[in-house]
Order: sequence, then structure tokens, then C-alpha cells
Amino acid sequence: MSDTLTSALPGAHFAGFVTVSEAGLRGMITVRGDLSSTAIAAAVSDAMGLDIPAQRRVSLAGDKAAAWMSPDEVLLILPYDQAAAVADTLAQALAGEFATVANVSDARAVFTLQGAAVFDALAKICPVDFSDFAEGQIRRTRAAQVAAAVWMSGPEQVTVVCFRSVAQYMFDLLSAAAAPGSEPALYS
Repeated sequence: MSDTLTSALPGAHFAGFVTVSEAGLRGMITVRGDLSSTAIAAAVSDAMGLDIPAQRRVSLAGDKAAAWMSPDEVLLILPYDQAAAVADTLAQALAGEFATVANVSDARAVFTLQGAAVFDALAKICPVDFSDFAEGQIRRTRAAQVAAAVWMSGPEQVTVVCFRSVAQYMFDLLSAAAAPGSEPALYS
């Protein structure tokens, strides 16, 4: 095991009709259980300063986010170096509750797509209608052959989260989808 922390594809960048960049290390914690539970809501609020988000939404507070992933799962996103301590705090707060907490930071890769035509690129690989996808929304889907979460993280910006084991495939896929001259102009 290495003592050096690195993201899946450090510095990976592609400039096409949208830019694709590997986003670097991100802390990520999954919390599973009854998201309407006051115990889970209180634990997440105390540890992250965030509310449990509404369905397919992301709550933000500074450099931290809570993303709705399913009716019984929220993904907490925070600085990498804080993930272990926050996961421990959450696990202690939820001891005895019907809930699980897992630090999945090292199991995920994160990419940022930037540009006016981000949805045109994603439409090539994701079976999602992005016509009403708004900032702060998240959707779990497939990107070609792999599972992904797609979050509109800013104006003309989308964050894609996938398993680290398929990071190179995802980067190559996103780069091909953003290749200059291949714009489908579906949403532009």
C-alpha cells in the first residue's frame, strides 16, 4: 500500500466541445437507512451542517454536499482529508440505529464536464432526458456500460461520479463524447 494519496487519473484533461477533467480526490461517505429518520437527519446535520436533500437533489454548504442517491441512501461529499473522521462521527451517532455508514472515498472517481453543450455530450452515452435538468439536481444512470451519478454542479457544469475501477474507461468515454466536430446539438 502506498503512503501517497492520488486520485484515479491525476491531471487527466480533455478539451473538446466541452472540457472533461478528472476532479481529484474527494471524500465520499454513503449513509443508508430511512432518510426520513430524525436520527439520520440529525447525524448528517451535526456532522456536515447539511439537511437530507429532497429526491434527486443536492444540498450544499461550502465545500460539502449531500446528494440524494435513492430512497434509502445519501452520498456525502466533502474534502478528502475529513472523510475518515466524519464517517467515524456518523457511525458513532448512528450506533444502534438501522443504518450503515461507509467511507467510499477510495472507491470512486469524479469528473467535471464544463461548457455550454455538456448535455449534448452526455446525451450520447446516458439514457436521460436532460431538457429540464437544473442546477442542484442529481441522477443515477448508466454512462454506456457503467453506473454513474450525474450532478449539475454549476452553470454549464456537470459532475460525474463512477467507480474508480472504471475511471479510465469513463474518461475515455466522456472524451469521445466531447470530441470536436461530433456535437449533436440536441440541447444547444
